[in-house]
Amino acid sequence: MINYATLAKTIQSLTEGETDQVALMATVACEIHHADPRFDWTGFYRVTGPEMLKIGPYQGNHGCLSIPFSRGVCGAAASTGQTQLVKDVDAFPGHIACASSTRSELVIPVFHGAGTLIGVFDIDSNQPDAFTESDAFEIQNILASTFSVKMSGLT
Repeated sequence: MINYATLAKTIQSLTEGETDQVALMATVACEIHHADPRFDWTGFYRVTGPEMLKIGPYQGNHGCLSIPFSRGVCGAAASTGQTQLVKDVDAFPGHIACASSTRSELVIPVFHGAGTLIGVFDIDSNQPDAFTESDAFEIQNILASTFSVKMSGLT
């Protein structure tokens, strides 16, 4: 299992003083992806227009290039502003199969300091039921401290 305290400290150290969204996303995606073998695809989908997500920095095979808020697990996280923990993607209505190997998914909305949705953080696993509530909680905390805190002065 992941030592989330160590992972959070590593990400904090690597991103100290950085405010650029893409640089932060790239670093977070890389560190979280390599922290656990359950994580098959790890990355961001950025809000690029009204009700539209586009792929951002990620680790793993190719992802979907665009996802509307109305489709899939990422769209559900973006449209509701709530974390989506999906134990079986085949049972999720409207799931988008960007990779046929994906069996479970954890998607967390990401906000900058002003509370504006900037994207979603998506972790796919080729294992069913790969994620726990604890994973969701710990990664939410890492994302909040990285994006809400470091970008709090931005609008």
